[in-house]
Amino acid sequence: MATKKAARKKSSSSRSSSARKSTRGSSARKSSAKKSSAKKSSSRKYSPSAGKNVEREMHEMKRGKLKSGRSGKKVTNPKQAIAIGLSEARREGKKVPNKK
Repeated sequence: MATKKAARKKSSSSRSSSARKSTRGSSARKSSAKKSSAKKSSSRKYSPSAGKNVEREMHEMKRGKLKSGRSGKKVTNPKQAIAIGLSEARREGKKVPNKK
């Protein structure tokens, strides 16, 4: 009975080591594929001047001076302040990706 358990342990350990080897090889392939795709998009998505627009709007929001659209309500959400800065940059013709 003891020999059967020892035989089972040996066979299961050999399976797991072979399974580990196969996963290592595939992960190495995946990482190299990601690196090559990252090199393709070397240009900026947002221009530096668009970043300054966002920075200005964030500053106004923190001071409590930023108001939204027609309603004129005070903006308290940082994401909304970023959206306002990017939309102004789009209106000025700066390099900003289109809305989704």
